[in-house]
Amino acid sequence: MSESREELTSAVQAVSPEPSSSLNSDAAFRHDLAFPRLSGEMLQRLRSYGQEESVPKDTCLYTYGDRDTEMLVVLSGEIESRLLVKGGGFKVFRSLRAGEFSGELNLLNTQRSVAEARTKSTSRLLRISRKSLRLLMRAEGDIANIIVSACIWRRVSMIDDPSTGVVLRGCEGDPDLLSLRRFLVRNYYPHQVEELPANDEPGKGVAATKTPQVELLDGRVLVRPTLCDLADELGITELPEPHTIYDVAVVGAGPAGLAAAVYAASEGLSTIVIEGSAPGGQAGTSSKIENYLGFPTGVSGAQLASRGHLQALKFGVHFAISRDVVSAAQVDGLHQLILAGGLTVCARSIVIASGARYRRLNVKNHEDFENKGFYYAATAMESSLCRDREIIVVGGGNSAGQASVFLSGVAKHVHHIIRGASLESSMSQYLIARIESSPHITLYTETEIDELEGERALESVRWTNQKTGESVRRPISSVFVMIGAEPNSGWVYGAVKLDDKGFVLTGGQSGFEATSYATSVPGIYAVGDVRAESVKRVASAVGEGSVVISNIHRYLAQSRLDLPEQAKAN
Repeated sequence: MSESREELTSAVQAVSPEPSSSLNSDAAFRHDLAFPRLSGEMLQRLRSYGQEESVPKDTCLYTYGDRDTEMLVVLSGEIESRLLVKGGGFKVFRSLRAGEFSGELNLLNTQRSVAEARTKSTSRLLRISRKSLRLLMRAEGDIANIIVSACIWRRVSMIDDPSTGVVLRGCEGDPDLLSLRRFLVRNYYPHQVEELPANDEPGKGVAATKTPQVELLDGRVLVRPTLCDLADELGITELPEPHTIYDVAVVGAGPAGLAAAVYAASEGLSTIVIEGSAPGGQAGTSSKIENYLGFPTGVSGAQLASRGHLQALKFGVHFAISRDVVSAAQVDGLHQLILAGGLTVCARSIVIASGARYRRLNVKNHEDFENKGFYYAATAMESSLCRDREIIVVGGGNSAGQASVFLSGVAKHVHHIIRGASLESSMSQYLIARIESSPHITLYTETEIDELEGERALESVRWTNQKTGESVRRPISSVFVMIGAEPNSGWVYGAVKLDDKGFVLTGGQSGFEATSYATSVPGIYAVGDVRAESVKRVASAVGEGSVVISNIHRYLAQSRLDLPEQAKAN
């Protein structure tokens, strides 16, 4: 099962009109949920949100690549939903009849459509605009859940279909291939992967200098595209609406940012989330979180992130994907964020939720092996690289513990290395117990990696006990590094007060108001891992993201009268 499919089928549990016990990450495709028929009473309620119109046969309603497609409900007649397949032709995905509606995942966001809709016969349609759809999703909870569930299951079906989606082609172990694949997975984009032998030579296939490639459905091939270029080409890129002043701009789509967005939008605030890559943040790379409330058997970070992302979409949160924030400033009482490429986002308040990233290992040549043996995530994608091999996990926190336990199920053996004398002060007890009881994990305390070797990729590692001086060298090609955090706060350097490590200072004497999340600048708040003295846990990040919205409500109420007339009108 693809990682994209697993995340989506897990996420659909939260919105499905069916009992959640009937759904799990291994669920077969649910045709009944993908193409539900709305009841007569539901159709009657929908009429107040749309305009009825008669459309002639063979009319293209929208096509592959269109943005902001409207929702079309069939009152009579028939619509064909069609998918673009390899070579540029179309095939019928589904015929929609009376009581059914058009659209899939892009109905909830501003990404380009991956399908086409065309009338098969003269049809009577109810056309619901994007603006009206947002009102509908807020006011009609039962219908909203049906729409979200259907959109997710339709994308699952597209991911399962080998005849559609782009082809990602590259050499085994290529870090650029892994990066592109991770990007497509985390954005739920239909794709297939063709791996070439690592020793592929010019004249005998595709040379390594010409990979990775992305073959598009129209036959064009992108050679070694950047993530930004790929996002733009596929229409994954989502940009802010011009001339809009948002109530809340959230920077970062990890657990803290997604929680802030969900609570803000559900309480009526116009909200945008700005994310450079894909929703999830650092937590999205966690293999399994077992102490998060409400998931007794655990949940992967990617699954939790996808649920939060789709929940935010349901409430009308606008996402700006694939553009990083470069700087922040105040202009005429409003906050202005400058995105890569010069785009501007204006908002009445800002939530800094840009999180943190794992520190790099202090070994002189570690940069030579970034994504060539050194990884900072332990998901199903990375685990496929170390099956039946010895591996190393470095770090004493919960993320490292989760990685060891998860990877011990696929690796030949896990060597878990920490600098401290024990795990007691930094890791949850349930993880410590599993590490100590596993015959497939060996814990090395007071130990550090001091030598890495390999030509094109990592081949061997030496580590040394700092107390005894004893060294061990093993033929290891995969090291998972999870050793503390560095804040993603460079974009606010000089705009708000930071501590000496770069974390955002909040509350106390540093905050503009006496709340835990207020920064030094009025209207700017910080939550989650980027905030100084925060607890680096997913649950606390979600809590901070939800609580900060009450502070923002109060701030907006106090400051609205002081805004320029133009800002009040938006």
